[in-house]
Amino acid sequence: VQLQASGGGLVQAGDSLGLSCTISGYTSEEYQIAWFRQAPGKGREGVGCILRSDGTTWYPDSTRGRFAVTKDNARNAVYLQMISAQPEDTAVYYCATGAQRGWSCSTASYEYDHWGQGTQVTVSS
Repeated sequence: VQLQASGGGLVQAGDSLGLSCTISGYTSEEYQIAWFRQAPGKGREGVGCILRSDGTTWYPDSTRGRFAVTKDNARNAVYLQMISAQPEDTAVYYCATGAQRGWSCSTASYEYDHWGQGTQVTVSS
């Protein structure tokens, strides 16, 4: 399984930004995909997830309402849309996949087996 994240860059506070993650090598059609981020000096944080099977999503309080995770099964791609980016969103963003474990997805990192290489997002104030 290989994941390739792209779309990071430098944006101004208040701008929107979209990230993409292409997934290859998965034999199952039921798995979960999550986006994580890690800011300098901080731990890894899940920012949203989605089930490939039915598109069910989940977000932590820190990103709910500003981040949106969507998918395109035909392109084997998952997207993260950030609305009104803030300087505290500055981080390296990773996509990851793991087995679907229930009726919803999770941003618990231990549930994810495969990780992309990360893409840097910098939000200037």
